[in-house]
Amino acid sequence: MIEPAARALPWLDATLVGIVPASARVKSYRFRVAFDRPMRAGQHVDVRLTAPDGYQAQRSYSIASAPGHDGTIELMIEGLAGGEVSGFFATTAEVGDTIEMRGPIGGAFVWGPEDGGPLLLVGGGSGVVPLLSMLRHRAAVAPEVPALLLYSARDADEAIAAEELATRARDEPGLDLMLNLTRAGGRRIDAALIGEALDRLGAPRHAYLCGANPFVGTVSDLLLEAGLDPATIRTERFGG
Repeated sequence: MIEPAARALPWLDATLVGIVPASARVKSYRFRVAFDRPMRAGQHVDVRLTAPDGYQAQRSYSIASAPGHDGTIELMIEGLAGGEVSGFFATTAEVGDTIEMRGPIGGAFVWGPEDGGPLLLVGGGSGVVPLLSMLRHRAAVAPEVPALLLYSARDADEAIAAEELATRARDEPGLDLMLNLTRAGGRRIDAALIGEALDRLGAPRHAYLCGANPFVGTVSDLLLEAGLDPATIRTERFGG
């Protein structure tokens, strides 16, 4: 028998069942889809759109929901000017639409309760999305694992799922949140912020970094300079 992870990923029909704002620039899209393999927190999916003339556009999006969420998954997509796929979601997509999707994809940038902690999660902009999946999964299956999220966004209204994150940090023991707003008197993540995060969390067993290429490169260097073992650092990058 061929194990599910070894089989080619099929394109599946995913039905859009909900759209709600996640920030000033990002919307949450919930899909009902029947994957042929289990999902892990931190994975992503490919989405494919096909025009009437046969032209196709494909993009990858991180999954925000935790594994095992009632047969649905949540994507958080920013409407980008000129974006072929993101533009469709921002201006055209409606509840009831059927979208081609395949996944879940990814085996390195994932976390489960067997991986333990403490967890240091560092996200820039929409890079917080797979980290949100990890935090939701932690709350459901391993709330005893210490975790700290250092999240950098430009403004408060651009911070994705800000209310949920603040509520979790207030109500969930062992979860700490550092929200850094770069346009509102904050600064880009630097050695001092990394030092504060490590002082508050302690030595992390795993560090997950997600964001644009320059952001992830800078934070990786800062963590190495702070003495973290390179083997503890996992990264997910987007952009050129």
